[in-house]
Amino acid sequence: MVAAHLRNQLGVETELLKIVTTGDKQSEWSLEQRGGKGLFTSELEAALQRGEADVAVHSTKDLPGDMPAGLAIGGYMPRADPRDVLVLRSGIETPRTIATGSPRRRLQVKSLFPEVSFLEIRGNVDTRLRKIGEQGAADGTILAAAGMKRLGIAAWPGVDFLPLDFDQMVPAVGQGAIAVQCRESDAAKFAAVFDAPTMRQVTLERAFQAALGGGCHTAFAAHVTGEMLHLFHENTGLRSVALTDADFAEPTETAERILKELGLIAGGA
Repeated sequence: MVAAHLRNQLGVETELLKIVTTGDKQSEWSLEQRGGKGLFTSELEAALQRGEADVAVHSTKDLPGDMPAGLAIGGYMPRADPRDVLVLRSGIETPRTIATGSPRRRLQVKSLFPEVSFLEIRGNVDTRLRKIGEQGAADGTILAAAGMKRLGIAAWPGVDFLPLDFDQMVPAVGQGAIAVQCRESDAAKFAAVFDAPTMRQVTLERAFQAALGGGCHTAFAAHVTGEMLHLFHENTGLRSVALTDADFAEPTETAERILKELGLIAGGA
């Protein structure tokens, strides 16, 4: 998608450089226990820094809040459906077991199903769906709507898809957005090439992530839709805050102010 977009917008030739990241190789690791920060991004960023690649393509929710020196976000593709989807084995209405390694998802789904217990499964989307629908490894799991749509998966034998609204589960920072990372010196030439509304939203979401220092092990989420911020933190639960143009203009200051007001960083009540 990104290669085609760059060819169309800039009239350039593109070559795809495939890199397998540590996170992809270590499919049996628990991201929560091992720490997931940078596992899906470091090798791509190193290729940028060495000059082997001009841009790196990331799932934005895999990007840590801080950016390596000399690198920047060139832009984002138009955001797909950012919601999480509850995947339940057909016939299950109240799941007893949910397979997810995400603290963010666990704490939020616990408010929907207080008696549920959790286990962790890894693997690509097809593997996870088979483990639920065919193997019965758990009553359900939670997947990103955008990932399933990009894979062309609208249904799967033996499971039901239940999209979760923002008042049920706040998505991860940047969920549904494809980030295009580049060297800082090249950022200006990409500024007008990618999607401005997605940049506006995700830049503010990532400011909250940076202020909290959040990685895969943190039960935290921030999502901007329209002029509304949806925020989840294990210490506050789910909150919604109306935003102004001034809030978008100063994302770092906005994130710090709201987090202080909620008592999530020093300076709050």
